[in-house]
Amino acid sequence: MIHYETPLLNFSQPYERSEFSGFMTGRGNDLLICFHGFGEKASHFSCMEAGLGNLFTIIALDMPFHGSTVWREERPMEPRDLTGLLEKIMERFGKQTFSLMGYSMGGRLALCVIEKMADRVKHLIMVAPDGLKNNPWHMFATQTKVGNRIFLYNTHHPDLFFRLLSLWRRWGLLNESVYRFALHRMDKQEKRSLVYNVWTIMRKMMPSVKRCRKLLSRYNIDTVLIFGRYDRVIPPVIGERFADGSFPCRLLVLDRGHQLLSEELGFIIRKNISSS
Repeated sequence: MIHYETPLLNFSQPYERSEFSGFMTGRGNDLLICFHGFGEKASHFSCMEAGLGNLFTIIALDMPFHGSTVWREERPMEPRDLTGLLEKIMERFGKQTFSLMGYSMGGRLALCVIEKMADRVKHLIMVAPDGLKNNPWHMFATQTKVGNRIFLYNTHHPDLFFRLLSLWRRWGLLNESVYRFALHRMDKQEKRSLVYNVWTIMRKMMPSVKRCRKLLSRYNIDTVLIFGRYDRVIPPVIGERFADGSFPCRLLVLDRGHQLLSEELGFIIRKNISSS
């Protein structure tokens, strides 16, 4: 089959006082809205065009503190902001329904949309998704005042954190992959600031897995979950627990780690989404 590549176009969507950046590609009739992972950009989804571009018009959005998005609301972003943003995009394209794709952190955001707009979602594609299981450290740092203050202090004075990280690894409380992941995210001031800013601005994005599962069942939403077999940060067992048979879902486990976005993945998704 001959593939006619669609160029990437810069995308900008105003929302209240803020401005969301991203890109648009594809020529399909249906909208596919994509949410990226932590520290990444909308452009990481450009590889989806080859496999999915003739099925969807793909719109990938940069979240606050990522890409060129500017969040000016002087408050945390909430699920209603995300759904309000999508409402504006659907109105812009004259659509009543859309599909969702979330990678890593973007999986949490996709679930927040499901809670509010499940009746308008055709396909849900989640790749190594965050949000299916609450991390106790994330909960402590974002959902409690004490935890957030400690988090802020650690952002500027990380010595104790690094000592604890090494100690937890020595005691077997952290596996090597998680240890390296945490170290990589926190080894420089700008990285620690990004973690603090993103976790804090997104602290209202706390979907109920139980409610999402019920909504996926009620609205019969075609769901594809994709995990890396060697992902120690978000392992496949989390997806196995979520996909309990109560809603239409295919669980795929690839021989990869956490980094799963690739042109090949677009074709894998194409083969596994329902055509109905």
